[in-house]
Amino acid sequence: MKYKPISVRELLTELHTISTLIIDLAYSSVLFDDYELAEEVIELEEKVEELKSLLLMNTAIVVRDADDAEAMIGIMRAGSVAERISQNAGEIARIVLSGLKIDPFIIEAFNKTQERLVKTIILPGSILSGKSIGKLNLEANIGVDIIAVRRGKQLYAKPKHSLILLEGDILIARGGNVGVSELGKLANGALRDIPKPKIDVKESL
Repeated sequence: MKYKPISVRELLTELHTISTLIIDLAYSSVLFDDYELAEEVIELEEKVEELKSLLLMNTAIVVRDADDAEAMIGIMRAGSVAERISQNAGEIARIVLSGLKIDPFIIEAFNKTQERLVKTIILPGSILSGKSIGKLNLEANIGVDIIAVRRGKQLYAKPKHSLILLEGDILIARGGNVGVSELGKLANGALRDIPKPKIDVKESL
């Protein structure tokens, strides 16, 4: 690959974003036996490899002496950590791509964790339809973060706040038990208003 003049800060930010996302997508691909999600993980794994190479190129350019080299050690370690995370996520995703099935006890254990991954579809009449992710502000209101949206054959990984959700969209989200339950009710139309976060009176005093 060819050198591209990109700031180290920008590269580290993107590596951090992908490293956080890729693990969630990898586990989601296994939990929901989702081939397309697994393929997305492999693509992100390749993206991380590309970003790490660019990071090494850009850090190599600014190294002039031993002091510069010492200053860059932390940056290069961060790139290596992001690469290891993506490689491990890739190994998880390849379980799905190879057609292997996960032991039901493992799936059950995932569902008992404090923070869960959930997959739900926006049905007709849902108040989620026609609204942007940013306007819904689900993460602040019900503690649920939408990590991916599937619309037909299109997959939006870590969708932008400007993305408008539509009827038929499949949401993959992360959150606590109460939050993911509320998301399901919002998606199927059983809940007509987005719950607001409860304020602890003691904390507000």
